[in-house]
Amino acid sequence: MSCMRFCSVYLTNALTWICLSFGVGSTVYAASPVNLTIATGNVSGVYYPAGGAICRQLNKSQKQHMLRCSVVTSEGSVSNIEKLRSKTAAVALIQSDIQQQAFSGTGTFANAGAMPQLRALFSLYSEAFTLVTRQDGNINQLTDLLGKRIDAGNAGSGEHATMELLMQQFSWKPADFPQISGMNADERAQALCDSQIDAFVYVAGHPNGVIREATNTCDARLMSMPADVIDNILVNHPEYHKMTIPGGLYRGNDNDINTFGVSATVLTTDSLDEETAYQIVKATMENLQQLERSHPAMKNLQPVNMAQNGLTVPLHPGALRYYREHNIPVKQL
Repeated sequence: MSCMRFCSVYLTNALTWICLSFGVGSTVYAASPVNLTIATGNVSGVYYPAGGAICRQLNKSQKQHMLRCSVVTSEGSVSNIEKLRSKTAAVALIQSDIQQQAFSGTGTFANAGAMPQLRALFSLYSEAFTLVTRQDGNINQLTDLLGKRIDAGNAGSGEHATMELLMQQFSWKPADFPQISGMNADERAQALCDSQIDAFVYVAGHPNGVIREATNTCDARLMSMPADVIDNILVNHPEYHKMTIPGGLYRGNDNDINTFGVSATVLTTDSLDEETAYQIVKATMENLQQLERSHPAMKNLQPVNMAQNGLTVPLHPGALRYYREHNIPVKQL
């Protein structure tokens, strides 16, 4: 045997590929493709089709890199951070605010501790903090939420953490609400229309299937956030940015909705090898049209934005290599 080369990628169940070279001529024998797992979200959201689109592009070029990509559903961003921490997923889609909290060990992750090993691959699209109410719920301003039954998303979701931030902003306490439930995304529209809850919050790309179901079924409406509330949040939390949900996306909601939001980012850890990270970024950046077709929220993807927007953790060396090769400016942290 003239040489043995062992290349590993950090995945759910270990090996990437093994190359063995025998004698003169260096014939190479490759092991079976390695499973690469991407943690996404609920099937009714955007993370799931977004992760699926990334996997499809990777799998099309499998013979070049010997990676077999698949997605797993999850409760959302917080849950996905824990999947990266526990090494049950190699890559995950995560809200940029949750990314920042996990990296620094603050907010939701104050007890779990910081994850300095987080690394960024790219961002995808903006996600808006969206408040959806019943038409007959007598909720005309944010303070009207007091005394109402609210769904804030399950404990593993990004919107649950963002709702906690909003409650801190107003010094609200759980006792101020008769009910704060934690439903899965695909349960909220029905619960609202069946009058089991008065409002729900969702951090999502738009248009969104859950919100469309609520507006089509029971004339639900989206509520704008007051400008001063948005400004105060942005002053203290620069990981957020102002957003507008265009009017006309949903039945009965013709006016623009002013709110704040985050970026949907694709993260990994420093355990992922450089070549694998490079191949993920390459397959994504060179097939943006296919990604855009996976969901309307991902229209107009631009590499220069994807290499910068919402990324508050260091770029993975494999991602940085791709951006430098293609002269794509990156964010300096």
